[in-house]
This record gives sequence, C-alpha cells and structure tokens, in this order.
Amino acid sequence: MSLPGVYPAKTKNGKNYYRSSLTCNRKHISLGSYASEQKASLAYQEGRKILGDSSFSVHDYHPDLTISFEKYVSLVNLRDHHIYFSTPIYLERNFFYYFLSPEIVLKFDLDDLFYYSSHKIMIRNRHLFIDDYGSQISLPSRYGIRNYAVRNRDYRFVNEDPRDFRYENIQIFNPYYGIHAVQKKHRTFYQARIHIRGYFIIGLYTTAIEAAVAYNKAVDILKQKGSRKNYALNYIEELSPSKYADLYSVLPISSKLLSLPPFTGK
Repeated sequence: MSLPGVYPAKTKNGKNYYRSSLTCNRKHISLGSYASEQKASLAYQEGRKILGDSSFSVHDYHPDLTISFEKYVSLVNLRDHHIYFSTPIYLERNFFYYFLSPEIVLKFDLDDLFYYSSHKIMIRNRHLFIDDYGSQISLPSRYGIRNYAVRNRDYRFVNEDPRDFRYENIQIFNPYYGIHAVQKKHRTFYQARIHIRGYFIIGLYTTAIEAAVAYNKAVDILKQKGSRKNYALNYIEELSPSKYADLYSVLPISSKLLSLPPFTGK
C-alpha cells in the first residue's frame, strides 16, 4: 500500500518512479516526481507542513528540502493568500514577486498577474526570457525595452533596480529600432543605422521620429535590393498615414546605401 500522497508510476521503458501530490481547498497540487517512495513521501510531508505552519516565510527555503524551490513559493503563497499559482509567484498588496531563485527575485504590477501566472520566466547568460507556448521572447521587450537597447541611454529603471518591472519604474528614452541619440555642437541629433554585414549609417536627423522613418525607408530599400533579412519596422503613433508618407518621401538616405548592389542572399 502506498504512503499518503504518494502514487507509483512507470516510465515508458518500464522504470518505476513515484509521484507526490496533495489536495488543498479542493485543489489537487502536484509536488513532483521522485525516484523513491520515501522521497515522494517526504515531499508530501513537507508540503503539508508548509501549508500548516505560518512561520515558514517565502524567504525561508533551504536546499536540504525535498520539495523544489518553485513549489515551495507556490505553497507559501497559497497558504497566505488562498490562491495557487503553478509559477513561483508571491503576492503583495499592490504588486507581486516572481522568484527565479532565492537570490533572483523580479517585481511586477498586479496588471501582469494573469500573464505570469501561466508563463514561465527563464534566465540565460543574465538575459530574461519568457516561455510563450514553445517560443522564447525577451522579457524586457514586453515593456518597450528593445533588444540591444543600452540602459541609461535608451531606457532606465527609475529606482535603479533592474529587476523591478513595474510600469512606473521603467522610463523609455528611445522607443525606436536603429536609432541612437548623439551630441554634436551642444545639440542632440538622432543617428539612424542598420545592420548590413556590420552597422551601416543611414543618416543624422534632427528628431527621433525623422530617424525612425528614415530607418523604415532604409529597410524598404534593402528589400527592394533583394535582402531577405527580417528587419523590424518602427511603428510611429504620432504620424498619420499621410504625414508619414510626406516625411518618408523627403528624408535623405545615405548615398552609399542607395548605391549598394543587389543582394544574392540574406
């Protein structure tokens, strides 16, 4: 007879293993799979103890525990807030924490709770990604922070905490692709550049919007020349279609780009 909360199972090749689970508030919660019945039982006992003992805080996880850290966070949140998330979320009054590890903790607005309750966040080489049903998307991109954007030049975290993704804490200076602010003769200009086997200068413009439109124009020129590279385009809310077309038609583009030979590959 199996121990409480332990269920024997077999892998496809016939190897035995043991699943551990418990029920709380009519919610069936899996605690993981284990090689031995004893470890599965220990995970069950730990889960029951966490749910029944308010002295366990979300910061008290110990690596000697059988239960995983992610499951530990989920159970502490269930005990304290009576709601279960399969992802390692802990609710606060006006925001929530997402625990990647005991040391790496992200902070989000409650508006994002539904999304992150069903999406797993991962970290690789210090970059944050979201597992979006098989695809990996950059977490900062959800907040207007473009790939390769430079902190404190293109954006900043108001409180200097790069793990605080609450909307009020993120300030975007440059929302456009291919655009960089440069200082010249005590004035700010906007340089548009595009990657063609290395970065290629499109031009220098007086406003970020002009530079963004010039970048789009350069993308169109490269496509006409046969480039198959998937360049992202800038969407400019401030311009109506007619004003966009007028600006597009008069913006100068580097003569070197215009004289590039046709592409034979990407």
